[in-house]
Amino acid sequence: MPEVREIAATTPGMPASDGAGVRMTRIIGTPELNLLDPFLLLDCFESDRPQDYIGGFPSHPHRGFETVTYLLAGRMRHKDNAGNEGVIEPGGVQWMTAGRGIVHSEMPEQEDGLLRGFQLWVNLPARAKMTAPGYQEYPPSGVPLEEREDGTRVRVIAGATSEGTRGVVRNDWVKPTYLDVELPAGAEFEQQVGTDDNAFLFVIEGELAVGDGREPLQHRMLGILGAGDTVRVGSVGGARFLLVSAQPLREPVARGGPFVMNTREEVLQAFDDYQHNRF
Repeated sequence: MPEVREIAATTPGMPASDGAGVRMTRIIGTPELNLLDPFLLLDCFESDRPQDYIGGFPSHPHRGFETVTYLLAGRMRHKDNAGNEGVIEPGGVQWMTAGRGIVHSEMPEQEDGLLRGFQLWVNLPARAKMTAPGYQEYPPSGVPLEEREDGTRVRVIAGATSEGTRGVVRNDWVKPTYLDVELPAGAEFEQQVGTDDNAFLFVIEGELAVGDGREPLQHRMLGILGAGDTVRVGSVGGARFLLVSAQPLREPVARGGPFVMNTREEVLQAFDDYQHNRF
């Protein structure tokens, strides 16, 4: 029998500002939820006010983890110090491995209209923190879409659904699952996850009933899931949500702004390397 995961805790996150004044909601990486191993940070940005996002994220460094940018609306252009450049569009994803060091920018490719999406930071294990930087980037047409008979639609960014649709992103360090699920009114959704995984739900639209306890999870809330091997949700009026899970690393975490390493000394070395143009 499957062991269905129930909600262990919830959080709405907190208002935050990053980059050149971009306003967002920080959901993971707050005093309330500092870390959900291996997830270091989750930001949700959603505004049709240009002053909330137009400044974007000018050039800045990263080392020691991965950034995952997933857009629902709007366009973002990225560039880095290795000459890579591209535009992320609605339904597209960029999974960037910062590794030993990269300097990049992420700027809105629009002057008005809605910009809506997420950035997730995924930690790297100690053995991979100094790996070469790299990208897994896919346009909307490159992200598999599973359409079920009941009208459920699942965009599969990473991992595989219980019906066998496999995402495009590969990550053998934490073996993530990252699903964007649109659930019609009255529909049920079930997904197997690793028993050791940490997992969460984030409600983009509508309201979910989670687990066998049918605990409600409302719009713009993150629900941390407890133990088990199966995620089971339903919705009376329909909903859209993210389901994200991955294996925890269970390693020390030392943060220093845009650098995430295992020790304070490694963070200080990252600052020194950046200041001396070693990225």
